[in-house]
Amino acid sequence: MTEKKALTIGVLAMQGAFREHEQMLQSLGCNVVQVRKPEQLDELDGLILPGGESTTIGKLMADFGLDAAILERAAQGMPLWGTCAGLILLAQRIERSEQKRLGLMDITAVRNAFGRQVDSFEIALDIAALNGIDALGALGADEALGDDKALGVGAFPAVFIRAPYIAEAGPDVQILARHEGKAVLARQGNLLAAAFHPELTKDDRMHRFFLKMVAEQA
Repeated sequence: MTEKKALTIGVLAMQGAFREHEQMLQSLGCNVVQVRKPEQLDELDGLILPGGESTTIGKLMADFGLDAAILERAAQGMPLWGTCAGLILLAQRIERSEQKRLGLMDITAVRNAFGRQVDSFEIALDIAALNGIDALGALGADEALGDDKALGVGAFPAVFIRAPYIAEAGPDVQILARHEGKAVLARQGNLLAAAFHPELTKDDRMHRFFLKMVAEQA
């Protein structure tokens, strides 16, 4: 039997919580690249845009020519996942802001929608799309997964830190989760956007969900 090749996932490492994403991906058997140069995108199967300061990350992407390179790879079908600030960078529209962004997802983002950093919180977020997801099979596992590895039904521990939300979404955008009626997780084709920080928990299901998206494109 031919061993499956491990996925290579990039984490945009200009600023923000990229190391936590890197550690989670490594624990799932991925090859991880800290992306700071456009040419690094060529080797990737998928890319994560982490939380941080969206205005700073957007400016640095433009300064280093990463924005154009990311747009090109996304057009080729490479999956992108934006968390918190990454959601803002993926949005076509940002309420009351003309900041630099990739503008790939047909959504309107509202920044800092749940308060300041001192108002950060964690909730049990119901994400039906995670139920039964098994992305590990795409990572070259040699044996069938035992029951202890299976994803069960349950809420996800979502950490919100100066989080945005999605105020409007186009017809091709699937809303996957809401908090207090506000959309906080969405998918549009090869694009995934989360208003919260999955990398700050011990629950790997959101990362496994993204890796399943990547494996379907690889």
